[in-house]
Amino acid sequence: MLSLSSIGFARWSTTPLIVASARLLHTATLDLAARKGTREKARKAKVKKVVEKVGFIRHDLRKKGKLNLNVVNKHIDDSWKQDPKDDCWVSKYCKWRVYTVEEAIQCHRETHHPTVYNLPNAPLYAHVELNMQAEKVTRFVDNFQRMVSIEHPFVHGENRNIIVFAKGQDALKEAKDAGATLVGGLELIKEIQNGDLQLAEYPFVLAHPNILPELVVIRGLLKKNKFPNPRSGTLGVNLAEMIEKYAHGINYNAAKDEQQKDFGSIVACIGTLQMDTKHLESNLTALLQDVNSMRPKREGMFVTRVLLKSPPSGENLKINPFLYIPEQGGFSKKSAKSTDTTADEEDDAEQEEELRSAAKSGAA
Repeated sequence: MLSLSSIGFARWSTTPLIVASARLLHTATLDLAARKGTREKARKAKVKKVVEKVGFIRHDLRKKGKLNLNVVNKHIDDSWKQDPKDDCWVSKYCKWRVYTVEEAIQCHRETHHPTVYNLPNAPLYAHVELNMQAEKVTRFVDNFQRMVSIEHPFVHGENRNIIVFAKGQDALKEAKDAGATLVGGLELIKEIQNGDLQLAEYPFVLAHPNILPELVVIRGLLKKNKFPNPRSGTLGVNLAEMIEKYAHGINYNAAKDEQQKDFGSIVACIGTLQMDTKHLESNLTALLQDVNSMRPKREGMFVTRVLLKSPPSGENLKINPFLYIPEQGGFSKKSAKSTDTTADEEDDAEQEEELRSAAKSGAA
């Protein structure tokens, strides 16, 4: 028999005691507590894991976003290869043949002859490859879209609807005679505000400076690159010249590659094969000179390679673009500083003009 004092001692002891029939009596509160985190794990175990169902993914998209160490450099440099020594050679081991523009056009005309592809008036495309490296190694030239004015227009088959904003009968008549799709002033702005006119049908918006203060009210309805701007050539006094440029010029986009940021490409139609060779060369020159105007402020090449193509033929005929533009670009610190100063002054002038126009519209 155990006395009350021995039972009390066994109750408050922190160590197990040997009692009747040699049983261990654990009485410490610490021993009765559950292990830390046990209840939390039990709650998580009760939660059902929902497996998200993923639809079919194409094989070429399954590794998208993952590190790909086998990316091939798209800047092709074959200067280390040997020149071909015969009329027939293996292109893998020799340099690309460089054609003149006249020779390349003649080759495409032969492949599109009625006895071959039977497309004598096929479009001729210039594929321009760019080095998009900016001044710093970690920076790249942004994608840009431009319109080039050419001397020899052709049928491009694109939607070139042009809307022109201006005040005054003379300016409106000049725009209408030049071939604008839609011309108007304040009444046209009100129709856009009321939703009666859809701007999506007009890819190009031009304006005369005399209506710029009233045009600010629909700035939010226009995309950033569609609002008339003197830098892009969509805001000016000479409406006829602007309309001619945007109706018959060469529209092109320069875009960086997703995998290789320093590689950019442009695909632009410069005419058709039935056009005169000199006219096609003139259009190509205008395109290359406009592209070269977007050169970053660094030394080295911006335009790296130019190919002439004409679908459905798969021929890629390389030409020498440096007959029309300089190959290397060099910018001294002084010239770069002066260019930056000029750009800053233009930005300040543009901001002042916008503020002035906004003030006029607010007063009205």
